[in-house]
Amino acid sequence: MTQWTTELLDTFAAAEADGVEDEYLRLVGALWKDGALTESAPAAVPSVVTKLGEVGEDRVGRLLILLGLLIEAEAPVEGAVYTAARAGLDRYLALLDGRADGEPLTLALVYLLSHFPDDRSRILAAVAGLDLGPDDRSRLDRGLQRLNPADPAGVSLGRTWPSPAEWTTMTEADHAFDQSWISKLTPEQLAKRWYDDTVMVLTYSGGKAHWALRHGRPTVVGDTSVHRDARERPDAGDIDAEAFARHAGILRCPDCGGGLTFGGTEIHCARCGTEHPVRLGVLDLLPDGESMFGGADDAMAKAASMKTVGHFYETVARPGFLRLVGSNWGGEVTPADEDRYLTERLGRVDGTVLDLGAGAGRWTAVIADAVGPERVIALDPNLAMLSWLRRRSPEVACVQASALALPFADDSLAAVNCWNALQAMPDARAAIGEVARCLRPGGIMTVMTYRLSPDPVYRYFQTTSSWPGHPDGLDLYTEEQIRSWLAEAGLTVREAATPGAMLMLTAERP
Repeated sequence: MTQWTTELLDTFAAAEADGVEDEYLRLVGALWKDGALTESAPAAVPSVVTKLGEVGEDRVGRLLILLGLLIEAEAPVEGAVYTAARAGLDRYLALLDGRADGEPLTLALVYLLSHFPDDRSRILAAVAGLDLGPDDRSRLDRGLQRLNPADPAGVSLGRTWPSPAEWTTMTEADHAFDQSWISKLTPEQLAKRWYDDTVMVLTYSGGKAHWALRHGRPTVVGDTSVHRDARERPDAGDIDAEAFARHAGILRCPDCGGGLTFGGTEIHCARCGTEHPVRLGVLDLLPDGESMFGGADDAMAKAASMKTVGHFYETVARPGFLRLVGSNWGGEVTPADEDRYLTERLGRVDGTVLDLGAGAGRWTAVIADAVGPERVIALDPNLAMLSWLRRRSPEVACVQASALALPFADDSLAAVNCWNALQAMPDARAAIGEVARCLRPGGIMTVMTYRLSPDPVYRYFQTTSSWPGHPDGLDLYTEEQIRSWLAEAGLTVREAATPGAMLMLTAERP
């Protein structure tokens, strides 16, 4: 270890309270940068472990997070960093004494201990007295598991977000569905999916601990809206082509831009003659070959085709996503806040409102309440999500289409809502351009998305996991980037708020 690194450790240990964070980031930057180890890192790990016994509790948690980052930077190899960090296991387990569930230091310990599967039995025995909540306990348990490629029938994939505990109600049909695609993976694909799941567990645990060390215990805020879940609602009935005719002057063919003709159960392009089918009550205007997923063997794509995906997405996956990616661990933004924002901005518009990236329809229902379902079009590339949306809002026209080639005429929409969706699009800049093309003068765009954290450690936890369309990590943007794309498209930001790592704004086409 270099003298400089030793000095950074000492300076961090001795820093005044208001300087701890700056000195910590200096130390992190000397050993780890954007998910990669620096040359100084391997030799420094023993000193970081030793320093745990020399600093106050407010700094111990930060060093535990740093050790986890260094191990992950070396992964999937378990080399010198892993070996040196594992050598401190006795010290980590001793730190569990007197701890309680939910405390920031407990969360940091759970995060680090999740990296040592060779010590699984010992670690689980040591944390038994903490009475960990089922989510934290199940993430720790999953992190301490190793893949057994000789027994693919016993492998569970794609069931870790935001914790394996959320998947305990799976039915036999769900398990059979999983095995139908897991059994077809090659050994290399199996190992990659397992590793991706492990990363999701670790980044969630790490992000939660990192936030808690700076802000205190996380708080989970529930959704009390009447729209919170469509699970108990009956499937919406079939809908024929005539139900889309009220939007005939707006809808366009995705292939040639021609207007559509509506008759009976058929919808055709008046220009190129292409027939556009209605399946499960959803009009298919998705260009051939378009997909939000990474291929036929993509685990997330497989999971998205399950009938229960809408319930899981709205009640489990999305809230977890807001907590981690939006840094919303304290419940700074609640579902009621989101409802109110949309109702107040969109309730005043006169004309057709597009819900872009509508997903399972939780906020489509809010918009339909505000303006009337006959004036709303819900658009998403995922047919499974849209079929779930129709349970909530059977009177809303649902269109399966691409955000990069919106099937609408120029200057035709009064408003476009893009809520928790911009970051999922393959080209956010192009999607904003398409929205601006379709908005009529005076039309507005409401947006909720996420900002890249200025903290490099939290930014790593935000962006590292694999998601549909983003197998190598999530694409997030700065507020300045998003504002520049809006301006480039001719949209003027009228208001903006930045709670946590979220960005909520309203823009207008003058």
